[in-house]
Amino acid sequence: MSVRTVINAAGRSVPVEINGQKAVPFKGVGKYRPQGGKYSPPIPTCNDYPADGNKVVKSLKEALRKCGLRDGMTISTHHHLRDGDLISNKVFELASEMGMKDLVWFPSASFPCNDPVIRYLEDGTINRIEGSMNGPLGRFVSEGRMKGTAVLRSHGGRVQAIQDGEVKIDIAVLAAPSCDMFGNAKGTGGNSSCGVLGYAKADSMYASSVIVVTDSLVDFPCYPMEIEGNYVDYVVVVDKIGIPEKIVSGTTQVTKSPDRLLIAELTASFLEKSGILKDGVTMQAGAGGTSLAIAVFVDEILKKKGWKSKFGFGGSTKYMVKMLEEGRMGYILDAQAFDLDAVRSVENNPNHIPYSVFNAYNFHSKGNLTSMMDIMILGATEIDLNFNGNIVTHSDGYLLHGIGGWQNCLHARNVILPVPLFRDRIPVIVDEVTTLCGPGELIDVIITERGIAINPLRKDLIKSLKGSGLPIRTIKELKDEAERICGKPKKAEFEDKIVAAIKWVDGTVIDVVRKIKAK
Repeated sequence: MSVRTVINAAGRSVPVEINGQKAVPFKGVGKYRPQGGKYSPPIPTCNDYPADGNKVVKSLKEALRKCGLRDGMTISTHHHLRDGDLISNKVFELASEMGMKDLVWFPSASFPCNDPVIRYLEDGTINRIEGSMNGPLGRFVSEGRMKGTAVLRSHGGRVQAIQDGEVKIDIAVLAAPSCDMFGNAKGTGGNSSCGVLGYAKADSMYASSVIVVTDSLVDFPCYPMEIEGNYVDYVVVVDKIGIPEKIVSGTTQVTKSPDRLLIAELTASFLEKSGILKDGVTMQAGAGGTSLAIAVFVDEILKKKGWKSKFGFGGSTKYMVKMLEEGRMGYILDAQAFDLDAVRSVENNPNHIPYSVFNAYNFHSKGNLTSMMDIMILGATEIDLNFNGNIVTHSDGYLLHGIGGWQNCLHARNVILPVPLFRDRIPVIVDEVTTLCGPGELIDVIITERGIAINPLRKDLIKSLKGSGLPIRTIKELKDEAERICGKPKKAEFEDKIVAAIKWVDGTVIDVVRKIKAK
């Protein structure tokens, strides 16, 4: 059945209905203002819970049954266990055993370890995923094999969808490294420490039923509590919630690629010469090899100048931790720990503060962290001549990445994309992005190994860098050079069927992903 589409403010054809629910087309940056009140889950009563506070039940299957699991429900999970997650797949294994059909999986993100859920998409246990896709899971969706339409949101957009009632979570299954019998939980302690649980807060507060799964049951009270027990229905104790070696990567390392190191060095030089990097700066970088190299170069500049960053926002890494411990960063506000040093720091350093995306990224709140950030370092799979960015597909059209916090971060004061001019001989800068994830008016600077392009809207930056000696070029010049080296990339071919919708930070539809045309 065909779905009616309209042209949104970004010039993209998008549906007015997704999975039977009304969809609002993208209206422009800052143009959509929702009406009404926040969604409210059902009111509970203490009469239904143990007077002694002990909510522990024998198994996850029993907890799901007690929560009233039935066909068509929406089940949420978080991704702090990353590629070591042992809980998300188990939920749907049990649901399949129980004969459930047409469930909606609402993860904060998925990882390669979640590829086994494909079998539950195939057998009808899961109708659709409203979350990130990559690898075999992304290919499955791109080939039009999922029954429902995928919906991809940013981390902040996910919170927005929960608060606005766009997504009503029936059961949240939240893995926690430490938890007490009442359901108070945190991201540290035990054998599966992941540092923080910043993606789980909204789920715990707004889901109709909440199950906390832990492999470390501790004495009451589990403190400091990131999930509060008065939102929790049941606690389940299992042997292991995650594989420690895969929960956080011990291999998060600075790039050794000469080209990527040049990009990092140019980025740090740009920050210094433009005046963006200064005493009291606030920043977010990321955990990719190039981003880590930028962090090292920035740290050297701070040290040389005697400056200090007021705070950094994480995903935290050992490089941010080093800045904190050596006094060149006042605080780390952290929604996710990317390595073991970061996990240790969260547990031991009072200036390393768990900070939920509920507060950091949510667009439908009374302000958030992103607009307070001076420097935002991000990546992209494609950028076009209008500075529009793509983060979820490559030029072949296959879903490859989730949005993460990328869209939310575009609201920072200076958004900088250090990217290679081409990957695998495919240009990164193109005429028009395959999938629009972020409007070009919010992307300020593109830094490649062959030059720096500043958005013409940022006349202040252009002026500040005159005579800087940096290789400032137009974005068209960079695109033309990439095409001289690699040739013009062939555009992906699609069928009409929409397999995924891309939501903007305010819940409107900015673009769609269509089914890959069979060859």
